Amino acid sequence: MKVNKIFYEDNFLKDILVNTDTIAIVGLSEKENRPSFFAAKYLQNKGYKIIPVNPITKKKRILGEKVYNYLYDLDETPDMIDLFVSQDNIKSLVNEALNINPKTIWLQLGLYDKDGEKKAKKKGINFIMNRCPKIEFARLSGELGWAGINSKVISNKKILLKK
Repeated sequence: MKVNKIFYEDNFLKDILVNTDTIAIVGLSEKENRPSFFAAKYLQNKGYKIIPVNPITKKKRILGEKVYNYLYDLDETPDMIDLFVSQDNIKSLVNEALNINPKTIWLQLGLYDKDGEKKAKKKGINFIMNRCPKIEFARLSGELGWAGINSKVISNKKILLKK
């Protein structure tokens, strides 16, 4: 899918990250070497409650949290639904997420759904495409700068994104 470059204001992303407490991660792997696991562990260590959603795993818990098979099985409405799946599954999962009505639907790197974005905006749901909340948290908090990466955040103070 060819998509023009998508731009989000830093303050918009920061506002989402500050006002999010729970993140349901669809496609969260139990394998520690997978990007979804690494991102979830990082976010959990930053104070977010992670809700694993994975219909394939046999594990009952990932990162100490109960694993759900599907979004509609959740006991609570998460603030954010982070889709860590293949592009082929995006449309149906975005529609399922829209029915749950989170504050934010976040599509991981390489994932797009312009129709889903329009539907989400009509419902007042934030919609992010082709970004990783772990990377954005690290960039906006200045942590990426510690690794010698230009995060475009100029500050000599650590910025706390979580309350």
